[in-house]
Amino acid sequence: MPIEVVWGPLVSGRLIRRLNRFAVSVALDDGTETLAHLPNSGRLEEVLKPHNRCWLNPKPALKRVTPYDLLLCTDGATLVSIDARLPPILLSEAIESGRIPFFGRPRFIQKEVPAAGHRLDLLVETNRGRFWVETKSVTLVVNGVALFPDAPTERGRRHLLVLRDLARSGERAVVFFVVQRSDPQFLSPNASADPAFAQTLRQVARSGVTVRAVACDVTLSGASVVRPLPVCFSSP
Repeated sequence: MPIEVVWGPLVSGRLIRRLNRFAVSVALDDGTETLAHLPNSGRLEEVLKPHNRCWLNPKPALKRVTPYDLLLCTDGATLVSIDARLPPILLSEAIESGRIPFFGRPRFIQKEVPAAGHRLDLLVETNRGRFWVETKSVTLVVNGVALFPDAPTERGRRHLLVLRDLARSGERAVVFFVVQRSDPQFLSPNASADPAFAQTLRQVARSGVTVRAVACDVTLSGASVVRPLPVCFSSP
């Protein structure tokens, strides 16, 4: 199976602590302590634990405060991609390779598409028509259940409402949860973290928004979408 997103050479270390919403401190394997950008605003409590194993992507640009991006962490024995920017890339690559049969044969994919004062991740044109797609990055898995979100997300809820309005106007609207790890059995909305998002997800699904989820294979070489996941709308 092809790797859809390929990492460059990574640097390994162990987490020291989260400094703020978008930065962590890491002890590299050579003993150096460094800062790394955290490309994910979620809580990530399952992976951002002191002494947890992690891998960094070097970013040597002169104007950066942090010389690395935090890319991978472990949750027990499972490797987790924590970069919230990746799901649209992973999904679009899988669609283009024909490995998401739901969409049909792709003709073109546009990214960051304006819609009702917001931006949705993808506009996918295929032999089956046009699809408005918003992706969500999922990292939390508890007892085999992938859960989204791990913190309240009013922005995520507004995206669902944009998709609902598109569906009501006759457009194909899809929210795609991309679980950036290999171990979930199904996905559910995380009502304990954000009851409003969970309720809105159930409502928009009844209004015509398609809700899909996929799991990814994540390795030290890269990541790929590997299989669809069932979606259970009742939280565990």
